[in-house]
Amino acid sequence: MPQCNHDLNHIAASAIRIAAATALLALGACTGMAQRSAAIDGIVWQPDNATARPHGSWDRIGARELLIQWTLVDQLAFVDNADTPTAPVLPDWSRIAAEPWARDVIVGLAGSFSENAARANVERLASLSRQLAALPTPLHVVGWYFPVEVDPGWAQARQLATLLAPLPRPLWISAYDRANIGADNFAASLAAWLPDDIGVLLQDGAGVYAREPQIARQYADALSARLGRARVRIIVEAFRPQTGGGFRSATVAELAPQLRAYKGYRTYLFDGPHYVHDALVNAIFRHMAD
Repeated sequence: MPQCNHDLNHIAASAIRIAAATALLALGACTGMAQRSAAIDGIVWQPDNATARPHGSWDRIGARELLIQWTLVDQLAFVDNADTPTAPVLPDWSRIAAEPWARDVIVGLAGSFSENAARANVERLASLSRQLAALPTPLHVVGWYFPVEVDPGWAQARQLATLLAPLPRPLWISAYDRANIGADNFAASLAAWLPDDIGVLLQDGAGVYAREPQIARQYADALSARLGRARVRIIVEAFRPQTGGGFRSATVAELAPQLRAYKGYRTYLFDGPHYVHDALVNAIFRHMAD
């Protein structure tokens, strides 16, 4: 009997040590998860023929929301039943709806690759957008985006208040400051006409070196002060000018200041399929652990 009690005590002590070690490992894992906070909330996807079937691992760095730039561009539709010609390859919308980085989707409507053309035809695009918004989709739609971009130099921007009234809500537009009028003036120019049920996706301008991330943060804060924090989100430009023309993917060293500066805001990388490849995702993932 004494020997049996000794064995039982030994077994119990070993079990306690194992349980304690397991608890410490679990705590360490949880702590690691807490330190590895999400880098972003979502990605932007600007559909074109080259990216009609997007694949990526953007959920590894936090993406749970997909912002689609448009579903119709220059009279070419990326959806069926839009009463316009369709793209040579249509997106596999059912598969996209099941992706972890597209659990929620903001659907972009009718736009143009040319900003000047989009603004010249804004009434037509608003009408087409109303038709597109009525089409069924397998996506979990949490909002809509009208992809005619706004800046303070566009004098006719005020007409959007009327043109966008028939579109469903929640509704978003994007805006940037080409003239560098400053954060407060920029926010005031938008607040002067923007309906209070439309949100703003702020283009940070870092991708074309228009402003530093800290300055872009000031723009977001000025907009929040005017419109309310819930109506302001940030487009994080994940590209940089390329030698010889065009654009390349940003490096993680280039992106890191943007991601740090915008903490507290909902952020979307522009754009996932074109610029945020798996190697960059892996680099961002490792950076999050540092």
